[in-house]
Amino acid sequence: MTHEPTSTDPNQLSTARERLLDAAEALIYAGGIHATGVDAIVRQSGTARKSFYTHFESKDALVAAALERRDERWMNWFIASTQRHGKSARQRLLGMFDVLHDWFASADFHGCAFLNAAGEIASADDPIRVVARKHKARLLDFARSECAAFAAEAAIDGRRVAPLARQWLVLLDGAIAVALVSGEADAALDAQKIAKTLLDAAARRPTTKRPPSRRATT
Repeated sequence: MTHEPTSTDPNQLSTARERLLDAAEALIYAGGIHATGVDAIVRQSGTARKSFYTHFESKDALVAAALERRDERWMNWFIASTQRHGKSARQRLLGMFDVLHDWFASADFHGCAFLNAAGEIASADDPIRVVARKHKARLLDFARSECAAFAAEAAIDGRRVAPLARQWLVLLDGAIAVALVSGEADAALDAQKIAKTLLDAAARRPTTKRPPSRRATT
């Protein structure tokens, strides 16, 4: 079973900044941005309040930095876990939902940290929303690369890659949202069934009919 990795290795000595990032990520992922105060973050990190202001100008700056670090770790985990699900692009694309299923079944699953954070921040220009948007762009890029590989395997028109990748992102995020609200890990398997239908439809070449002749009859 593949689980999303924790933020740090407990055997490694963390700096005050890293401990603040660890605490902020854990508390905010579990309880939300607005519900988590600086005092709670400082207390869980085991650092002095002065350390917080030494490293971060505000709570929002700390949250944005914690999300940036989570983005790097989560994407590395998701890509590596996906790549273990098969040698063909089709296997890897469908394997993404098996990876999600295992994540959904873990005790520390609280949805997508980036969707959760974006839902709490109104301004599209806020650094937290910017980090969330970049994360989804990275996930879309990964889906696009696998869709491109699938298109090459199945001899599909390359113009279908971009829309298929966007649909894939909707399925991934949709499964995460449903699993969070319902508490059902099988939301990933439901999305996987739809994904199979998409791949099968994309692999079918439409029959092209010769247009009727416009030559005048004589």
